[in-house]
Amino acid sequence: MWKEENNMLVRTFKFDNFVQAFGFMTQVAMLAEKMDHHPNWENTFNQVTIRLTSHDAGDVVTEKDRKLASEIDKLM
Repeated sequence: MWKEENNMLVRTFKFDNFVQAFGFMTQVAMLAEKMDHHPNWENTFNQVTIRLTSHDAGDVVTEKDRKLASEIDKLM
């Protein structure tokens, strides 16, 4: 579930292994590029944490962030 904190939407996804986590990141990267809205994220072994905020709107959560979060959820 996405949480709004510090003007960001944040969610951590957990996978069985690194390859699955990296594959998910690849899917998100293609989606983000298509939407021209890129996440802040980190990967540690089988976990991917994504933070969404709209830099061009002053680093606040906007509809662009909510739409990307929704599209990312569809990948699961």
